[in-house]
Amino acid sequence: MSSIILAIETSCDETAAAVVEDGVKVLANIIASQDIHRRYGGVVPEIASRRHLENIGPVVQEALDQARISPAGVDAIAATYGPGLVGSLLVGLSYAKGLAFALKKPFIGVHHLVGHIYAGFLEYPELPLPAVCLVASGGHTSLFYLVSHEERYLLGSTRDDAAGEAFDKVARALGLGYPGGPELEKLARNGDPQAIHFPRAWLEEDSLDFSFSGLKTAVANYLRQRKEAGLEINLSDVAASFQEAVVDVLVGKTLKAALKNMAKSILAVGGVASNRYFRFSLKRSAREAGIPVFIPHPVYCTDNAAMIGCAAYYQYLRGQFSSLDLDAAPGLPLEVL
Repeated sequence: MSSIILAIETSCDETAAAVVEDGVKVLANIIASQDIHRRYGGVVPEIASRRHLENIGPVVQEALDQARISPAGVDAIAATYGPGLVGSLLVGLSYAKGLAFALKKPFIGVHHLVGHIYAGFLEYPELPLPAVCLVASGGHTSLFYLVSHEERYLLGSTRDDAAGEAFDKVARALGLGYPGGPELEKLARNGDPQAIHFPRAWLEEDSLDFSFSGLKTAVANYLRQRKEAGLEINLSDVAASFQEAVVDVLVGKTLKAALKNMAKSILAVGGVASNRYFRFSLKRSAREAGIPVFIPHPVYCTDNAAMIGCAAYYQYLRGQFSSLDLDAAPGLPLEVL
């Protein structure tokens, strides 16, 4: 008998709802983006939470309509409870808990990063395990070792800026729009990735942690020095060289983790994993090492509710339900995974 999960994701500025059957069949995946943040060059938490309040009802209803199912027809209701912006999280979490209470359905709270990891299992349910998973997004850059659906370990994480955050900040320094990642990637296509050698923070020899703040500062210094000297700045070359530095470290550390742990596969998820140059570079390097790479379609790399529904399905199978007094946890640590 199939199990149908209604999932909600509101950790940042995307109001998302999905209906997922048996963890693999996406019956609906609705995402309402908040374009208003473009004018501010970044997400304004207060505005985000207010927009979530406006969007949450219609978005959930659209997901149910598209899936052709009534609220009473779902087997459980899931929502992201952290980490993320507290006001945003509270909207989706409160709505999901209220719905679960009213319908007398099990409620499942999902860790946002677990959701990103399960974007991989959503598309590749037979993903060879053990696997090394890179989660690279605007708020997180971490490496995990996935042994089974019940057992996973944190191998390394960023010590300062996340990769996606570095993309956005450098994009802003280059005068590009928000979100900066896609804009910078587009600009980099016309540039020479070898034109400028920006630093790579490899850290200690055995470390699988990341650090991108030094790289971000190096780009800012390069732009300032060229401007002060009255020298021409090729923005495409800057973008391509910066992107090369980030991808070099992400790919290098991920491969190192996979080889060190004798992983059978590599999974890459999160917003940065939708970057074409990163996808190409990781697959090329892993192919040379003989390790298969799995990366979900871009729509499942960025924040969405289908990944939350997939993660919730596996928790549902284990009977891992949450209490209705579960609170939003904006600083939910990776160790809770």
